[in-house]
Amino acid sequence: MLLRLRTHNPRRIPALEPTPLSQSKSSPKSPTTTPTTIHPSPAAIMSDGQTKQFGKSQRVVPADKAQKWYPVDDQSQPKKVRKTLRPAKVRETLVPGTILILLAGRFRGKRVILLKSLDQGVLLVTGPFKINGVPLRRVNSRYVIATSKRVDIAGVDAKAVEKISAPGYFTKDKKAEQKTEEAFFKQGEKAEKKVVASARASDQKAIDQAILASIKKEDFLGSYLATTFSLRNGDKPHEMKW
Repeated sequence: MLLRLRTHNPRRIPALEPTPLSQSKSSPKSPTTTPTTIHPSPAAIMSDGQTKQFGKSQRVVPADKAQKWYPVDDQSQPKKVRKTLRPAKVRETLVPGTILILLAGRFRGKRVILLKSLDQGVLLVTGPFKINGVPLRRVNSRYVIATSKRVDIAGVDAKAVEKISAPGYFTKDKKAEQKTEEAFFKQGEKAEKKVVASARASDQKAIDQAILASIKKEDFLGSYLATTFSLRNGDKPHEMKW
């Protein structure tokens, strides 16, 4: 025979929870404050707009009406540039013919030769291409280390350097780079090898020809330019003599 246990006692007195001191009878009741809503004065409403008569009633018409037309797509607004453009100050160590170490970009770690300092802190450098594969290119002066070694570039044609230093020499044709439907479906395929323009290749040879002649006059200079710069554990760049 099973006995059913009674789990609930209807005569049980519920436990009394302790009341905090702030709500005890000894403490005086704090007066309840109702939040007051601040309504703007009629003078403030009148300053924002104009009061016009519409039949028997008056209505305040805002001075600045809301825009009735909104663009479908978000249009980016040009940001205001508050910085004043100043001519870039070239470091004293960045002299034409100085061997530089590139710290960023595709050819980081390569040693190159400085040809000329351009506007806004841009440098025109070359590998030469036959030694380390670095072509004629422009680099930012912030991301280079100038060494104490220099190469004689007196034999380089000055007219060729001026031609390469022109602003439009390194610009690419934007129409040729526009994305088409055919280019979208060819993304998974192997990219075609870009063909270097014959004029660009001839300018590279004309510049490097005189530089290679001066490099051959000094022993181990060619191997020094071909070696990639790197640091090992324990090396302290700030204590090195460049």
